[in-house]
Amino acid sequence: MFELVKSGGWLMIPIIACSVTALAIIAERFWSLQRSKVAPKHMVAQIYQMRQRGQLDSNAVNSLKESSPLGRVLAAGLATLKYDREVMKESIEETGRHVVHELERYLNTLGTIAAITPLLGLLGTVVGMIKVFTVITVQGVGNPGVLAGGISEALITTAAGLTVAIPTVMLHRHFRRRVDELVVTMEQEAIKLVEVMHGQRDAAPMEPAR
Repeated sequence: MFELVKSGGWLMIPIIACSVTALAIIAERFWSLQRSKVAPKHMVAQIYQMRQRGQLDSNAVNSLKESSPLGRVLAAGLATLKYDREVMKESIEETGRHVVHELERYLNTLGTIAAITPLLGLLGTVVGMIKVFTVITVQGVGNPGVLAGGISEALITTAAGLTVAIPTVMLHRHFRRRVDELVVTMEQEAIKLVEVMHGQRDAAPMEPAR
């Protein structure tokens, strides 16, 4: 393996660095963007039941805020519960923008890696071919070993760049889709909270907390 990397030339170093960074981001995003961690089920029902029991105090709201991104959004709404519906919605929307930004963390970096690794591979191809033509200019075509080395360098870097880029592109789009789905879920839950707390929606159909 080391010989393969070595034969690819110095451009293999940034390609490998990109692959390691991409793997770290992918693992972190798979862990952080789980539905159960971002938007736990039945949270609005739990809040409603706590209110009915008189347990919805500042400590409960702070605990909700620290529990998950959805909890943070809903806690922002509960902090303005004494005001009218529009004020509550504005508070939720403002906090929601910050939460969405956090959910998209590292995705720009992942997209950048997906974009630049094929270019690094292409650059390696160009560098390898330059070496081939330099050898031809200096020595002619009588030394096939040297020619093969330049061609090998060109092909290895191209293959390495594509090997990193292809799965990275796929997973970048997957995470973008996951974030979009989670945002829609949080919006629905926030609207449900506003309507329930202001008596515009019956809480009975909601599943109780377990």
